[in-house]
Parts: sequence; structure tokens; C-alpha cells
Amino acid sequence: MAIKIVTDSTSDIPHALAEKYGITVVPVYVQFGNKTYRDRIDITESEFYERLLHFPVHPTTSQPSPQDFVDVYKNLSEDADGIISIHIAGKLSGTYNSAICAKDMVTSGCPIEVIDTNSLSMGLGLIVLKAAQIAASCNDFQQTIRQVKQLIERTHILIVFDTLKYLAMGGRIGKGKALLGNVLNIKPLLTLKDGEFLPAAKARSREKAIDILYSYAEKAGTIDDISVIYSTTLGEAEALAQRLEPLCGKKATIARVGPALGVHAGPGALALAILTTE
Repeated sequence: MAIKIVTDSTSDIPHALAEKYGITVVPVYVQFGNKTYRDRIDITESEFYERLLHFPVHPTTSQPSPQDFVDVYKNLSEDADGIISIHIAGKLSGTYNSAICAKDMVTSGCPIEVIDTNSLSMGLGLIVLKAAQIAASCNDFQQTIRQVKQLIERTHILIVFDTLKYLAMGGRIGKGKALLGNVLNIKPLLTLKDGEFLPAAKARSREKAIDILYSYAEKAGTIDDISVIYSTTLGEAEALAQRLEPLCGKKATIARVGPALGVHAGPGALALAILTTE
């Protein structure tokens, strides 16, 4: 028996890491016209971005249904002491609410805790990965929950967008709309605060935007874990991760923005997620 960890596909956790730590990932749905795809199951990241650039209508997303979570919870509860389900900011997606509804529908007797991280992508992913490690070493369900919730305030994310048009089309831009504009080569950077996008900076070139990401890590304090996330520019992500290694004393996890978030991030997005020690 063990404590099981569940998340959703907006966590962008690389498949190999999810398998390594026994994390169950529930897919978000992506719609192109009248066709629906399960994130990373029915459509790969590369297929998604190719279609995003050429499909005549902007795709949409929808959260997993409560029944999707019920099926996962029932399956896991057969050999679990408890389930901790950790998700994207409730202000950005209905996924958290679906998980809450599912929790109330499951009557197996296995305790289920649903957590809103107020984050997304590997900001969420780093919390989930650390949660899996905590769960593996702690047999106390409530203590594990407390430790996982403490990770939320220690998690930070900064995102460079090549353009904000995809975020605006998806209706997720929030206060980040202050950075909307068509000034040539201006690269907007957004962060998350209490589950909402906030403008963080503007850079006059791609190179300067990446320098801002590096400075973000420099100023973060003592880093427990770190991830570089990209949508279409793997080379940039690898170069930034290599640059960060001497600063952090460890290799950054490189992750790709999947279809669920790629609808809103678009091509050229690059981000840094950091989990600090305090």
C-alpha cells in the first residue's frame, strides 16, 4: 500500500519521469474543429504544433470530465492508502473542479485530497515530482499533504511568449493584457501570481528575454529544483539549461509545452520553473 499521486497533462512532466515516480497523468482534451484529442495520447506535441500553424480555426481545450477522474481514483484506490491529486490553477482551468467533483463521487473509502497549485506547466510539474518523492518516503497521508501544500509558495514560473495572441485568443491572458501590442520584436514575459497571469517584463529581443530568464534564476535564492520548458525551440531550451547548470549546481529538467497549454502559449514560448528551498 502507498500514497498515490495524480496530476493532469498541463503539468508537462516528461513521460519518463512520470513513469519513474509512479505518477498518474490525466489528459486534458484538445479540439481542432470537430475532432477531439487526448493530450499526448491521441496527438503528439510535434503533431499539435504543426497543426496549430496550419489549421484554419484556432483549437480549443476542455478539462477532463469528473468521470475521467473517478475512473482513475477508483483504479488507484484498490491498492492505495490515499490519493493526492495535484492540478493546474483553478482560475485557469476547470480541471481542479472536475477533480473535486470526482472526489465526492468516489465511495471506495480511500482518502482523496485535491490540491490547486495556482500554477501550470512545470511550475505544477515540479510540485508533483517532489510530491511523489515525499509520498514515497512518508507513510502519513496528512503529513504528506501538509508538505506538498508548502511547496506551492516555493514555486515560481516566468514565461517568454513569442506573441501573446494565442493567450488572448484562449481568453487566459488576464492582467497580462497590459503587454499586448504589435511593437516589432518586443517579447513579453509573464509570471503567475495566485493563479493569474501578471506582466513581468518586456524584452527588445529574444536574446534579452532569455537573459531575463537567467537573471530570474540568479535572484531566486537557493534552488531545490528547476526546469526549462519550451514549445518549439528545443535548442534554446538546451542552451539555457546548460547555462543554468553552474548557477544551480544541477541539471535543469527540460520539458515541452504539450498541446493542452500549447493552445495558449503558441510556438516560440520558453519558460523557467523554479522550486526554491524556502
